[in-house]
Amino acid sequence: MTEKEYNECVRNYADNVFRFIVKNLRHEEDARDVVQSAFEKLWRNRNEVENVKSKSYLFTIAYHQMIDHIRKTKRIQLKEEFNAETKVYNKQANNMKKVLEEALARLSETQRSLVLLKDYEGYSYEEIGQITGLNESQVKVYLHRARIQLKNYLVKPENVC
Repeated sequence: MTEKEYNECVRNYADNVFRFIVKNLRHEEDARDVVQSAFEKLWRNRNEVENVKSKSYLFTIAYHQMIDHIRKTKRIQLKEEFNAETKVYNKQANNMKKVLEEALARLSETQRSLVLLKDYEGYSYEEIGQITGLNESQVKVYLHRARIQLKNYLVKPENVC
């Protein structure tokens, strides 16, 4: 990959990678760090990467960087004390974006990534397998189970009101 091809890759895929990572992490600053390190790794390995495979290579790197970040933050995260007196008032009705985010948050990291890669980013099962390191059958099974979980969550009236 030449410097020009690398710059074209940044221009074409930076927004897509950032959107994918921020949807998973739900934190913009962390997502920026993950995306930055993915592009940095792509730059360091640009001589071994073919230009036609740069998109899947980039998403694969970003996915693995995101998983590493999640594992790291889980190790250092402090538990907050639950205040029993805290009450929730005026839950907004019909806020579908919030409901969908809550439904996605209930999925495992792998399931959430698969749903976002397939249904939001439009990758094929084969491409998702390359990005996540799963085989095509595993992608299909995990994605099916994730969609069932989403459906079961979204059909309950108490979750969408």
